[in-house]
Amino acid sequence: MQDLNDMLYFAEVAERGGFAAAGRALGIPKSRLSRRVAELEAALGVRLLQRTTRTLSLTEVGEAYLRHCQAMRESAQAAADAVAQVQSEPRGTVRVTCPVTLAQTVLARLMPVFLERHPQVRLEMQVTNRVVNVVEEGVDVALRVRATLDNSGSMIVKRLDEGRQLLVASPAQLARQGMPATLQDLVGMDTLAMSATDGRTSLRLTGPGGREETVQLAPRYVADDLLTLKYAALAGTGLCWLPDYMCQHELQQGRLVQLLPEWSQPPGIVHAVFASRRGLSPAVRGFLDFLGETARGAKGDAPQ
Repeated sequence: MQDLNDMLYFAEVAERGGFAAAGRALGIPKSRLSRRVAELEAALGVRLLQRTTRTLSLTEVGEAYLRHCQAMRESAQAAADAVAQVQSEPRGTVRVTCPVTLAQTVLARLMPVFLERHPQVRLEMQVTNRVVNVVEEGVDVALRVRATLDNSGSMIVKRLDEGRQLLVASPAQLARQGMPATLQDLVGMDTLAMSATDGRTSLRLTGPGGREETVQLAPRYVADDLLTLKYAALAGTGLCWLPDYMCQHELQQGRLVQLLPEWSQPPGIVHAVFASRRGLSPAVRGFLDFLGETARGAKGDAPQ
């Protein structure tokens, strides 16, 4: 009988697009992986991979064989999970990526609670706005905020919450420039934005009755970090759009004022992305369950 590890090695190489990436994920030298896959092909008497100097692709029989290797791997993981489920406490390392703003405003307060509940779990969180490839980079869960979930590919998606974008300004700015009554009033006011092209930014908004309007603004201050913009808005530098989970506290205190509430941008869907339901360890499953319980109610308590 062939070595089942070779089936695992082949699946990793095929899914990660090369021996180097698979070797990093498995902790095995690239040369050893290449040799094992070559021995597997020799034992089977077929070519599974088409190799060139730049690319690696599956042959037709390789595609069919990969499906069986993936099923074998998932069955093995399911068996391990069945044993792990009898453990009284989740344990091990959970590797997570999270956007900067979400980490600073929500996850920063929730993660100590999660770790207190599960003392045998380690958490490694990469705080980045870069879109991380969950499979290639060995990440268990990627937390994301997007207007749509359509571009998550073959990943499993767990919807956690929905964040609205609010147009806010400080009382000091409104005392200086007046309260806007229409979208056109915004054109003459100091504004903040995360990006601008040739000094201008374009916003497509939905208003009463589903009416859509596009407004062109010339932001006075551009910074690609929402927390930086929030501080500028609090200081009266300009008005800006902020996720509701970033400014609830300031709105309640009167330090920020919501403007034109009848107009809105598409909401941001807060969700977790992971590779497979069957392959989840108890620690990862516990992490996802915890976020499902706590994330929705957390944004109202965001720090100042």
